[in-house]
Amino acid sequence: MNRRNWLKNTALLTMLPPALSRLQAAPTPAPIQKRLREMALPMPTNLKARLFANENPFGPSAKAKQAMIDSLNTSYQYQLTQVQELEAKICAYEGIDTKMLVTGAGSSPLLLGAALALCSKGGNVVTADPTYEDLPTRCENVGAKWIKVPLTKDYKHDLDAMEKAINADTKLVYICNPNNPTGTIVDTDKLKSFCERVSKKVTVFVDEAYIDYLPDPKSATLISSVKSGQNLIVARTFSKIYGLAGMRIGYVVAQPDMIALLGNYADSGLFLLSAPSVAAASASYQDTSYMQATQQKTAASKQFLYDTLKAEGYTYIPSSTNFVMFPLKMDGIRFTDEMMKRGVGLRHWKLNNEEWCRISIGRMDEMQAFATAFKELS
Repeated sequence: MNRRNWLKNTALLTMLPPALSRLQAAPTPAPIQKRLREMALPMPTNLKARLFANENPFGPSAKAKQAMIDSLNTSYQYQLTQVQELEAKICAYEGIDTKMLVTGAGSSPLLLGAALALCSKGGNVVTADPTYEDLPTRCENVGAKWIKVPLTKDYKHDLDAMEKAINADTKLVYICNPNNPTGTIVDTDKLKSFCERVSKKVTVFVDEAYIDYLPDPKSATLISSVKSGQNLIVARTFSKIYGLAGMRIGYVVAQPDMIALLGNYADSGLFLLSAPSVAAASASYQDTSYMQATQQKTAASKQFLYDTLKAEGYTYIPSSTNFVMFPLKMDGIRFTDEMMKRGVGLRHWKLNNEEWCRISIGRMDEMQAFATAFKELS
């Protein structure tokens, strides 16, 4: 199948996030038709708090909004130069060659490209459990086996156990850091050491979608390991802290030969990205004042959530991201359904045979709406 037909057949599916309220930590991949039906369900008219998608509810920066408006004047053009300028800006900041980076319409097409490139001939992919299931599910869909390694007692990646799980058939190791859905991070030195050893045997994919919520993302990223020549793929996105989930733009950093390989399965942003998305990403990239303001507002809403949970006698996993997991005292489906009836959209999981909720951090009015509804059920 050529890339044009592949894109035509898969573009719609790759744009979709995992099904919202019914999805478990390690779901059986749903048929395309079932997934589309689930995603097509209308949101209730009384939705007060959209807390199921880990979006940045504070929205794009003012610079990004203006850039989107200005980009409409040249939106009749393919954004060839603009995409190259954005890629050059990212490469300059990270200190990498442009041959080590490729952009895409969000990270989903790039995740699919990695699955097709590395797992279409079988083998297995090793991940933590639970973790973000997009890439390993895609690997399963193209014929690979998914080896799931339980998290540690403090809900972090068990790197030692993951390394032991690697065998001669392993084609890919996937690490989401910070991890979704638990919001936990891996010790940077341990992760770098792990990647240095493991990448000599198999490609390691490090998904850093939420890394910009950390106090010092520059010191935590594994892009430095790519720069040292290691066989890593590092994924980043503008969907989270930059508030551009609806614009669909992301990128991966890897060795030039890996970037070239991925290009055989996932078209680059030269023809795939829209004028507004490129303009918004370029205008907001490393806008420190905007990013710090978002972090501060996120932290305030998160602390309100922590206080609410504590007051109602609930525990939670301390989070380094814009979402939090906490154990429930009732069936997860019932809980999310009852909260949705009250205008609050959430996600639920099965973790360690227990019922859990993952709540995205919203604006303060959304967190207050959650608290009001939650107190009626807690």
